[in-house]
Amino acid sequence: MTQAPHIIARSRVWSIPGGVHPEQHKAESNQSAIEPVPLPSELWLPLSMHIGSPAIPVVKVGDTVCKGDLIARSQSGISASIHAPTSGRVVAIEDHVYAHESGFKQPAICIESDGLDIWRQQKPWHNWREQSVEDIVARIHDGGITGMGGASFPTDVKYRNKHAPIHTLLVNAAECEPYITADDRLIRERAEDILHGAAICRHLLGARTILIGIEDNKPEAISAFEVAAKRLGLDITLAVVPTKYPSGGEKQLIQLTTGLEVPKGGLPSDIGLVCQNVGTLYQIYRTVVFDEPLISRVTTITGQAIERPGNYEALIGTSIETLLNHAGAHLKKADRVIMGGPMMGFALPDITAPLVKATNCLLAPTKKEIPPPIIDNPCIRCGMCEQACPAGLLPQQLHWASKNRLLDEAELHSIDDCIECGACAYVCPSRIPLVQYFRYAKGEIKQERADQLASDRARVRFENRQARLDREKAEKEQRRKARAEAAAKALAEKQAKEGSNEEPKEDPIKAALERAAAKRDAKNTTTETQNPEQLKDIAEKAKAKFEKATQRLLDAEKEGSEMVPALRKAAGKLEEKYHSAEKAYQAAMKEQENVSP
Repeated sequence: MTQAPHIIARSRVWSIPGGVHPEQHKAESNQSAIEPVPLPSELWLPLSMHIGSPAIPVVKVGDTVCKGDLIARSQSGISASIHAPTSGRVVAIEDHVYAHESGFKQPAICIESDGLDIWRQQKPWHNWREQSVEDIVARIHDGGITGMGGASFPTDVKYRNKHAPIHTLLVNAAECEPYITADDRLIRERAEDILHGAAICRHLLGARTILIGIEDNKPEAISAFEVAAKRLGLDITLAVVPTKYPSGGEKQLIQLTTGLEVPKGGLPSDIGLVCQNVGTLYQIYRTVVFDEPLISRVTTITGQAIERPGNYEALIGTSIETLLNHAGAHLKKADRVIMGGPMMGFALPDITAPLVKATNCLLAPTKKEIPPPIIDNPCIRCGMCEQACPAGLLPQQLHWASKNRLLDEAELHSIDDCIECGACAYVCPSRIPLVQYFRYAKGEIKQERADQLASDRARVRFENRQARLDREKAEKEQRRKARAEAAAKALAEKQAKEGSNEEPKEDPIKAALERAAAKRDAKNTTTETQNPEQLKDIAEKAKAKFEKATQRLLDAEKEGSEMVPALRKAAGKLEEKYHSAEKAYQAAMKEQENVSP
């Protein structure tokens, strides 16, 4: 009897530098099944829930929509569409509170639910293999799918921009950050759907291997994957990595599961891999097979201020305050509400902000559970941050450069390679908020690069304009000379035709050129024959133009406009004209005084 081939394999595991072992706090929320949240009365859908350009509304106030209808279309390039999470009426398109640490508002669409939750007409593809790769990628794009692990990168871009042949689809099931268990519960309950999504992605990539990277603190999820793979007859390779933060980072998981390193400034596709989060794979399956756009997600709600911690499936756009109340939050006990985990999350300035596509966790800790930030002490150069950094950087040097705005030095120490995992701040005995310093420096570097690019573009435009003016001047002079030569030649031919034997007194070409030069000299010396009153009027007009140009230059410098160099040069020329006219006026006045009786 022939033995069935093994469809599940265990992969070798490598190691990564650094990393930390914070308390997990996962048992509080991973013991109960995913619970759906009741339909809210209204939903606020921000137009920018993803990396890239914001979506453009295709509805207006008063429109009626069905569940799954497109309400904002993605722009070209990197962007993602937004769909109605339920049926109802569009009641507002305006700025609304957004889930961001800045507290700024963002443009959003508000849908008032009709309570019916009626789907639009759907077109399922149960035999999705009959569709072309281009059509499947287009459906993923049209479904508005973004990375569900927190990055919010539009998913279809990964399948459009492959730089090299892909041999492996890496499934990120590590979920390394403390408290968060959304992926863990999703795998336990919907492993088959996740593997269906993985099969679709492998087909799109033309990959040979489905490699699943998962931490060893999720035995139930590992077992669920094995059972689902056997049931589907799907070849998978499991890489069970040790529990350590941040093993779930994309580059770190690639190194742990394959031993390969993504080149500096490169992408996983450069070494033949594409990495997808389990939540993203689940949504790809729902979108491709059942024509369901991304309108809901599983979110962990936990912390000691939560009465019923667990994982909840909620519609995108639901108020965070509504979710917290549903989970029994005691907000008076909570020190703050954190979106994301304790390592990479941020405190929400306003809990009326809506749930977005990247919201994988809402953490409401007490002060005792997670102490509030304190004033940081001076760096003691202990080197613990360097040992903890999974990217092999020197956080103490980056801290010094960022704090003192030494941006060139920060770039020299590869600040762009920082993944902002917070491992360095976690081990810092001085409680220095290192990640905040690094984010500040990154933002300044980005702004400087943008300013330099704008300045370079303005300089190129100005130089091109000057070259054009010089070219037009030279062409004009050439045409003038050609006309003068043609006139002189015509005169010479006329004299020859009339049979004049008398030699011309002068060269006609030379005479024509001299007449043209005389006209130019007369034009340039016109001001010398003008009376003082005319010269005074010219000087006053030149002064007014110079003052106006100076004011425009000052306004542009305050606004940081890219036209500053061009305006500065124009103001300089007007200043020269003003001084020249003033000098001519003064000279005329002096001459008039000398000739007066």
